[in-house]
Amino acid sequence: MPTSHQIDAARLHNGQRRQRIVQALLTDVFQGRLRAGEHLVTQELAERFGVSHTPIREALIALAGIGIIDLLPNRGARVRRVTPHEVREICQVRRVLECEATRSACGRIDLVELHALATDLRRMLARGPRPGTRFIEEARAVDSRLHDLIAESCGNAFLAQEIARLKTLFRAFRDVSWQHDEVHNDCHRLAEEGREHLAIVEALLAGNAKAASKAMAQHIHSGARYWSRALPKDANPKVPENAERK
Repeated sequence: MPTSHQIDAARLHNGQRRQRIVQALLTDVFQGRLRAGEHLVTQELAERFGVSHTPIREALIALAGIGIIDLLPNRGARVRRVTPHEVREICQVRRVLECEATRSACGRIDLVELHALATDLRRMLARGPRPGTRFIEEARAVDSRLHDLIAESCGNAFLAQEIARLKTLFRAFRDVSWQHDEVHNDCHRLAEEGREHLAIVEALLAGNAKAASKAMAQHIHSGARYWSRALPKDANPKVPENAERK
């Protein structure tokens, strides 16, 4: 009989596997490799990722929960259309959630962690953004640390849970937009985002909830423009119903 430690380890492994599948499918949608209206076949996805049907079904349920696919009774899943308008709507929801989390986290958040983030951000900005995967990975790690720290410190378990549910979607948009910049040798957004992050951190360190929330709102508003721009011009053209794979 498996021990509780073994059960926890298995759950963690399954969660990581599901997350990897969700992330890969989100990237395919946002980069136009999966088109609006395209039918997702569980067996084909299981073969692609080398897993059983269970994590595929779990991943599809997660994608349906964040509005990227529709689950059809007895017909599997179908990709929804993603347009700049949808991106703006998603960012509007994100702004409401994360600005409230930022306001609530002020005064609760770990100052040691904040000082460490401030140091890392200032170092990155002083060095200047540069093309290459290493810098993008470093920027991605700092971004995730800051947003996770705020959510975990907001004092509202339901709010933190809702942010966690949607963060895979937010980060998929982020990663696609940064990949777009890397391809075009354009690091402008990375530098801008670093300054936005530092403004949030400095306001939190000063204990100014209003300024921190305002800085978060500006950060998300700026990100929405870049996320929309990174979508391919013909992203997810709708395929005819009779073209779907059965």
